[in-house]
Amino acid sequence: MPRSSEDRSAVVPSPNIWRWPDVYEAENRAQDPDGAVESVLRDVASWTGRDVVDVGCGAGFHLPMFAADARRVVGVEPHPPLVARARRRTAHLSHVRVTEGRADALPLEDASVDVVHARTAYFFGPGCGPGIAEAMRVLRPGGALVIVDLDATVPPYGDWMRRDLPRYDPAAVERFFAAQGFEDRRVRTRWVFDDRRTLDAVIGIEFSRAVADRARREIAGTTVEVGYRIHVRRRTTLDRARGTTV
Repeated sequence: MPRSSEDRSAVVPSPNIWRWPDVYEAENRAQDPDGAVESVLRDVASWTGRDVVDVGCGAGFHLPMFAADARRVVGVEPHPPLVARARRRTAHLSHVRVTEGRADALPLEDASVDVVHARTAYFFGPGCGPGIAEAMRVLRPGGALVIVDLDATVPPYGDWMRRDLPRYDPAAVERFFAAQGFEDRRVRTRWVFDDRRTLDAVIGIEFSRAVADRARREIAGTTVEVGYRIHVRRRTTLDRARGTTV
């Protein structure tokens, strides 16, 4: 059965896209122009002819990418203004549906999708267990949960992340995902901006003022090197029988 909840108090507001959706849109456009992340995603969890859910889809930036090849795409997003944006973006795509919901209470039936995609929505590893359990619930046997996470060990972006979040331990996060049965793929990319003004605005919504000022001084030009980790966990036929340990 689908799960739902009217209690929005448990939803943690996004520190960037909720407050600055237009700047975040420019950030999405700048990310990975070489398609390195998409290439790995297609390799580890092809969605051609399959059913996909994008958890935390935001304004729906990645929904058209999935829709180009998938049989059916569902975007799930907890923030109503972003739900509205995502619906406008995909209004011309009859096989795409955007719905309000949370990662730990997906409004989807058991075993109803083949790929669950979550991008930069599970930064901190420990604590995201309920979302992982929900993904396993809605996946069909053989399906895959794919979490695209920024790699805080790759400079320079990872250095700024760790300065801003001194308690963030990348090694502990990786141990958490490994303990949950995830495979790990590392990808190095670049973000390429049309102009310096846009780059500076994006840096300003991603970091505290002090770290953002430092990052701007350290960036030459309009390109930033950024690393990702792509965590993949597949649902086996035993998952529902034995449950999931999260």
